[in-house]
Amino acid sequence: MSLRAYNVIKQAEVIIGYKTYIDLIGDLTEGKEVISSGMTREVERCQLAIEMAAAGRYVVMISSGDPGIYGMAGITLELVEKQEMADRFDVEIVPGITSANAAAASLGAALMHDFTVISLSDLLTPWELIEKRLEAAAAGDFVTILYNPMSKKRTEQIKQAREIFLKFRSPATPVGIVRNAKRSGEDVTRTDLEHFLENPIDMFTVVLIGNSQTYHTDNFMITPRGYEV
Repeated sequence: MSLRAYNVIKQAEVIIGYKTYIDLIGDLTEGKEVISSGMTREVERCQLAIEMAAAGRYVVMISSGDPGIYGMAGITLELVEKQEMADRFDVEIVPGITSANAAAASLGAALMHDFTVISLSDLLTPWELIEKRLEAAAAGDFVTILYNPMSKKRTEQIKQAREIFLKFRSPATPVGIVRNAKRSGEDVTRTDLEHFLENPIDMFTVVLIGNSQTYHTDNFMITPRGYEV
């Protein structure tokens, strides 16, 4: 997390969030009112945060990574505006470190040129639209980061994503797999497009597919920016 995020959480009276994310901040919850709930309760959590803030409480709504990247910032602001609450209290979106650049840093320097981030979760986005975005990213030679690549119930999408990229990229295209990026128990694997599905992948994993210029060294995954070296 960013230092600003750490300080805001320390100052908060109330912390609201998904249980797994609250567990990640550990001792920062001591002495505070903590309200947690499970998946699919996002709107309910945001509504509660708004009501408590309107009552004068210092409330922190937490996400993993960055709240504005597949996080809680969007739905929170939508509800604040819909309910015309923007004048009732101050709202600050505190940036964090998303798993895309966390994983890239663990791999080396994989995002040194144009890149895109695509979630393979079709919970809120139709799979047909996700496929179109994968096709566009692969055809455009973007370095591509795949979020939510595989869950216990959702196992085929990552295979279809691989097939799409193989239409446009060499099987030898470098791929990086990072689990628990910049967290305890981090695991980093450097492989290629042909073989990356041979490795364990789950919802705590980020898959990073290089572009046509990306390469592996003995220690790093690198995408050249174009400088003469």
